Amino acid sequence: MTAFPPIWAYFVLVVTSALLFWAAWTDLREYKIRNELILALAALFVLYTALTGHWADLKWNVPFAALMFALLLAFYSRRWMGGGDVKILAVAFLWTGLSGALPFAILLALFSTAHSLAAKLGWVKSQVAAGGRRRIPFAPSVAAALICIFMLQSLPLGIVP
Repeated sequence: MTAFPPIWAYFVLVVTSALLFWAAWTDLREYKIRNELILALAALFVLYTALTGHWADLKWNVPFAALMFALLLAFYSRRWMGGGDVKILAVAFLWTGLSGALPFAILLALFSTAHSLAAKLGWVKSQVAAGGRRRIPFAPSVAAALICIFMLQSLPLGIVP
């Protein structure tokens, strides 16, 4: 149990959501995600854990995020993902943990498919990579999926633990 009022935990989620919006906006404009932003998102997770008293989540979420980071590095080494995409996904998996990974992955698939379709139709900006493949920023999809997870966790429906 925690001695802090729940409003502080919600405040951390609002700040985290604002940083995710900033990451999405920066990635849309520059195709870059700054390390400071990733570190801030990770620090906010630790603060959120402290405020909510869910210290047990750390022993599962941190190794899970590290494992996902290692797996994502394989995609990065093959140039299937950018470095910023790997970083923001790793911190997103830190927030979701194993218990929220499936709903997050489903939402991420929906948002990234919609973004890819919008880019293909020319509704949003994209870059043409080597070999003629389209390249879109991934942070907007990650941010949208993670913010949806925050909202689902805040509802008393038991959808996401």
